[in-house]
Amino acid sequence: MAGTHDRAGSAQSGGRLAVRCRGIEKSFRAGETRVRVLRGTDFVAESGRMSFLVGPSGCGKTTLVSVIGGILSCEGGEIDVLGHDLSTMRNGRLADFRLANLGFIFQQFNLLPALNAEENASLPLVARGESNGRAERTARGLLERLGLGGQTKKMPSQLSGGQQQRVAIARALVHEPRLLICDEPTASLDAASGHTVMELLRDVALEGDRSVIVVTHDNRIFGFADRISHMADGRITRTESREDGVSQ
Repeated sequence: MAGTHDRAGSAQSGGRLAVRCRGIEKSFRAGETRVRVLRGTDFVAESGRMSFLVGPSGCGKTTLVSVIGGILSCEGGEIDVLGHDLSTMRNGRLADFRLANLGFIFQQFNLLPALNAEENASLPLVARGESNGRAERTARGLLERLGLGGQTKKMPSQLSGGQQQRVAIARALVHEPRLLICDEPTASLDAASGHTVMELLRDVALEGDRSVIVVTHDNRIFGFADRISHMADGRITRTESREDGVSQ
């Protein structure tokens, strides 16, 4: 894969930025010392594009997307998400912002075992105050679109890994977030299921000018990326875009 080496401080294709990180710092305490995980990290993600964040285990990828998602706070730098400065948000305001604007897909799916597929998928709408019936109807329509029309009443234990991941995708998208963050979405899937999941993300998640950030070690899916940012030792070391030769 050919690519242009650059800092991730500007969007190469000229699209509207959904995320801009500048000089992000984050450390964690390990015994009596502190370990710097993010070391002045710069990163951008564009609306309507799928941005991949790749690199070895422990380089800071999950920490960076956790900061972008408002799950962790940063200790320095600037972070703008969808036109909002996350460093100024606290407690309830930040939680409301996440619920209204962000969706998350995790490697382990994190489905509630006591709820069926449409109940799991409807949770963000219920949390936002919609009635259970209306939320489940909305979730059912999305599950049908994702190819689970006959599985909406099944419990997670009755679904395959690929089907559970589709439920997780529906849950992440049901409230129509503007930014979707996916942490290793294909790591638990075989090659065929992983490819199907990425096709669904490309075809469904990118609607409405939504931005999608994917953290992955899975080089089988790199071809789905519009932009790949390589990370090492807490920094973005180089970025490649589709215009530079990233191709399906």
